[in-house]
Amino acid sequence: MLRPVSLLPALAAVASLAAGLTGAVELAGAPTAAAEAAVRPAADPLRVTIDTMPSVLPRRGPVRVTGSVTNRDDDTWRDVRVYAFMSREPITTSDGLAEAVATPADAQVGDRIIDVARPGTEDTIDQLEAGTSAQFALTIPRRDLTITSAGVYWFGIHALGDGPTGRLDGADGRARTFLPYVPPTRRSVDTALVVPVRRLVSHTPDGAIGRLDRWATDLAPGGSLRSLVDLGVSAGARPVTWLVDPAVVDAVRRIAAGNPGRDLGATGNGGEQPDEGTGASESSSPSTDPSATGSPGATGSTGGSDGPGASGGTAGGDLTEAEKAAAADAATWLDRLHEGVTGSEVLSLPYGDVDVAAAAQHDPRVFRAARARAGSRLAPWGLPTQAAVAPPSGYLDPAGIRLARRRTTVLLSDRAFGPDAPAVAKTAHRRVVVASSGATGGGPGPDWRMSPLALRQRIVSEAALRLLTEDGRPLVAVLPATWRPGAAPGFFEGLDLSWLHLTDVGTVRSRPGRPVAVPADRLDYPDSQAGLQLDADRFVAADDLVRSGATLQNLLSQNDTVAGEIRDEAYTDLSYASRVHARATRLSAELSRAWVDDRLHAVRIDAPRAVILSSGNGRFAASVTNPLDEPVSVRIKAVADPPLDVSVPKQPVELGPRSRTTVLLDAASSAVGIRDVTLVLTDRDGVPLGSSDDLPIRSNRVSNVIWLIIGTGLALLFLAIVVRLVRRIRTARRGVPGPARPGTEGGA
Repeated sequence: MLRPVSLLPALAAVASLAAGLTGAVELAGAPTAAAEAAVRPAADPLRVTIDTMPSVLPRRGPVRVTGSVTNRDDDTWRDVRVYAFMSREPITTSDGLAEAVATPADAQVGDRIIDVARPGTEDTIDQLEAGTSAQFALTIPRRDLTITSAGVYWFGIHALGDGPTGRLDGADGRARTFLPYVPPTRRSVDTALVVPVRRLVSHTPDGAIGRLDRWATDLAPGGSLRSLVDLGVSAGARPVTWLVDPAVVDAVRRIAAGNPGRDLGATGNGGEQPDEGTGASESSSPSTDPSATGSPGATGSTGGSDGPGASGGTAGGDLTEAEKAAAADAATWLDRLHEGVTGSEVLSLPYGDVDVAAAAQHDPRVFRAARARAGSRLAPWGLPTQAAVAPPSGYLDPAGIRLARRRTTVLLSDRAFGPDAPAVAKTAHRRVVVASSGATGGGPGPDWRMSPLALRQRIVSEAALRLLTEDGRPLVAVLPATWRPGAAPGFFEGLDLSWLHLTDVGTVRSRPGRPVAVPADRLDYPDSQAGLQLDADRFVAADDLVRSGATLQNLLSQNDTVAGEIRDEAYTDLSYASRVHARATRLSAELSRAWVDDRLHAVRIDAPRAVILSSGNGRFAASVTNPLDEPVSVRIKAVADPPLDVSVPKQPVELGPRSRTTVLLDAASSAVGIRDVTLVLTDRDGVPLGSSDDLPIRSNRVSNVIWLIIGTGLALLFLAIVVRLVRRIRTARRGVPGPARPGTEGGA
């Protein structure tokens, strides 16, 4: 016997008693939305949550449902009765599921299942105080559900009770989800679940991980990073694909080590620049040993350093309780991730989750360098990985697709392909795996649309429709990176179905048969996505930071890792997450570069006020000062006005920590006068550090021409003297009388 549920509770009780005498099962219709809105408040006073239920309608055996009812009203509710409901007609298309998700919460989508002859089909909560919750449990015999048509059905819970104004018409609380029914079949549909490990990684000016408080929340039980990893681990031996940004793992390793800043101290190779493209370098990441947080040699900081001489943050022994708790949660998370990825397929994103579309437009070298930095092994465990490109939005332009090598796994959303999207496409000569946007779109509400149960039911429903109405093409579901599923009991157990074959993305990508050819120019890349891309200035800033880091490493005599660490930071500043945190990441890059430049500029050269060369050449002294706590190696470059020439030492000048030395320089000039000289301090490769000093050099040297003129004049003078003497001598020898003198003979 059928009757509308809009009958008053008293009539319902009478009818239930009559039905109990005959053992009949009733599917009671709900009132129309318009009628219910006329008597009900806008929001349901009772919140209903479904905790457990079968993932599909069983062919035999009862349907058991458990959950809770929470009173979010200010008054006590009494005699709260809980019923299950189910639709009569199935949903048979993915578009139909999408429309169902958008159905208003108060719309009539099914009929209540009432069988007074079977006590388990109804549960009653006698009293529910304001703000409190109570559990319910329902058991519905399968034979009472005369469902035979394949498809996806509405299924949910209604709660009806006596509130402050008595019992109103309609449900006082409800939860809705989907329940597929698949008749016996020998076919199956391949289904791959992708668990992402990606997040914004920002840094403090000294290289520590920024916003440690938010990381602590995400890594703690119930946080987004912890919840997703716990969910992946709960898969056990079932196939799961992990999508990992290696920069996130390195960031968590740093937090587990006490979140130290950059270490400018001595490392293994004495300052030799490591080659790029060698994969994830363990030397550039701190130890994951939790004991490192308290070791005397560890450093940790969430802020800047005290001055240019500082090498990092505070000592590990000075960690706050919050930092210690974050380090412990980070170490636990790493252990959980290691457990999950071991034996599973791991897709590795370019290091830092670089914005691929922006890199293709502004600087493709950044993508290739980040791809090489990620390598083919996941540090610190050395687990094999497969290169992947997977934008969080699921959209990528053709230029970005072409950046990926042909063996790279490209993972895009079906929204980029439009209706009838294939499971695997051939685009721009690359194989593209197409993920279902609907499978991870969540449930219909009004309860939490992204609860583990709601998401599981959506995935199972999408898979069922592919099996029943299509050619059985695979289903790939990429879980949201910011999803916080919390405890998810029965999530993977509900996927253990004879017709649902769990597999990984690699298997889907390499399945037999030709992928569907889709021209790259037919892909949808919305203007909204293009507008979010990082601009060219961000890539210039990142490149400047990388160059400064390389110069800092060349300055340090005994460090060969700081350039790699700073390069890694630059990659994270170009991540997809930076699109929505553009201001914060831009500031992070600017402050990091300022921190580096402060240390470069701190090493200085001082020239004398003036130098006078008494001859054509000479020597003078300049002083070089190193205020840093680490030894440095520098060169001196002299820029002089011609014809002045200043010679500098050929070998680098080595300075110890917090030391000063004097360097002798040779100067030579072929002209008289004052010439200006600039002394520039550089690293070992000749890149200026930022310190320079000017001095004038005066040359008093007389030129060779002047000396020649003077010498010629003196020679002529001496020659004239000699000639005159010779003439006098000759005259005297000839006897020529001299002039007559008075008083001598012959006078008058």
